[in-house]
This record gives sequence, structure tokens and C-alpha cells, in this order.
Amino acid sequence: MNSIFDYAEACLFDADISRKLQLTHEAQRLAQAGLLSLAGSARPRPITDTVFPEKPRLLMPRDMPRRRLDTTEGKAAFFHALAHIEFMAIYLAWDIVYRFRGLPDRFYHDWLRIAAEEALHFSMIRGHLSSFACDYGDLPAHMGLWAHAEDTADDILARLAVVPRCMEARGLDVTPAMIDKLEVLGDSDGVAILIRIYEDEIGHVERGSFWFNFLAQQRGLDAEQLYKQKILSCYRGKPKGPFNREVRIIAGFSHNEIDWLEERLHE
Repeated sequence: MNSIFDYAEACLFDADISRKLQLTHEAQRLAQAGLLSLAGSARPRPITDTVFPEKPRLLMPRDMPRRRLDTTEGKAAFFHALAHIEFMAIYLAWDIVYRFRGLPDRFYHDWLRIAAEEALHFSMIRGHLSSFACDYGDLPAHMGLWAHAEDTADDILARLAVVPRCMEARGLDVTPAMIDKLEVLGDSDGVAILIRIYEDEIGHVERGSFWFNFLAQQRGLDAEQLYKQKILSCYRGKPKGPFNREVRIIAGFSHNEIDWLEERLHE
């Protein structure tokens, strides 16, 4: 493999989890050393060809079993759900690299770094899962995340609006409360993992905001108005609140965008 797109294709179209993690970190090391080409002329394969592991079994969100966090089974289910989110985030980061060509080099370096951080998050959570005698794939997971990628496969601005600036941004709203619950339960290892993920995810959403605004400006479009249009036309359902305004501002949202999201809650 000679280019970042070769690595992206290998990670997106191979179900082997260990190989995916290994190739993701290898690509990031090569990029950091200036040894990874950003050239690639082959046309991307259709997003519908993406290959996932046989497990976990995927269910609709409404069909997912609900368990209390103060039980061993509940903690296992909680961290398994987080592992699935982080695992899918590896795919999402690689797909934005693979699918959208002709962008500045910095764009590809940013999303490769994000892919490597998501792979680290997944490995951290998977290790913690083992303390509950559980591994990734042992429990069901919901099937909603990848649908957003498929819906935005032909529109980089829609992808940036919906995935980092909506789906991932939701983590900025809900993770502090998760951390508080785990602290009450005395799960110090789990707390440390969530704090690390939270800090990294602020940066991931910020990169989504930066590139959304950059590309909107490049095309002579009003970024705030465009964000609203893309959410209304490309996001399934309605964004959920409440919104962590202070952290979303750090992550590149404007007050106007957050005001609009809050207004949407009451429509």
C-alpha cells in the first residue's frame, strides 16, 4: 500500500478488526513521518460495499434491550454500546478520507489522525469491557450510525454537517453526565476512559466545524445558513438536546447555530 487511499480501502472493505486497528495506526505513523502519499486516482468503491464484522448483531435502536447502569450486566451493555460507537467512528473517519477527493492535504491528515484516535478509544473501551467478562460483538448494537454516512456519501458538506457537527457533537452534550454517573458508581477506570474520549471528541467536532466553514467559504456560501439547510434536508429526524453550549462553542459552533438547534426542539 502506497497511499492514504490504499489504507482507507483496506480498512473499509475488510471485516477483520485487528487488521483494521493495526493498519489505522500504521497509516498514522507513516503520515507523521511524511512517508504516506496523498495521491490516488482510482475511483472510490460504492459506500454500500463497505464490509463490517459478522458480530455484533445489529438491531433497530428501539429494539435494543435496556439495562440499569448499576448492575454488572448494565455496565457491560453501556461500554459495549460505547465500543460500537467508537468502532463505527473508525469507519466514519476512514470513509470521509476515502470518499471525498481533491481536498487540501491538511484535510486528509486531520481525518487520519481522528481515525487513529477513534481506534485508540475503541481499544481502551474493549479492554475495559473485558473486566465485565464481555468482548465487542458479544451483545447486540444499534444500526443507526452508518445510515448517516450512506445518506451523505455524495455531499461532503452534508457529511460534515451531519456526522461530526450533529452525531459526534451529541457526545459533547451527554458525556459529562455519563462521567458523573460512573464516578458515583466508583468506576475510576471507566471515568478516565470517558474523559480521554471527551477531550478528543471536542477536537474532532472542531475539525468538522473548521472544514465545514472552510468549504462553505471556498464556495461562496453562508456557513451558518448552509448548516441549517443540510441538517433539515439530510439528517434523519430532529437533533436532540439539551446542548452543551460552552463546549460546542469551543468545538466551532456559533451561538446562532446553537440558538437555531434549541428552537428546533420546540417546533
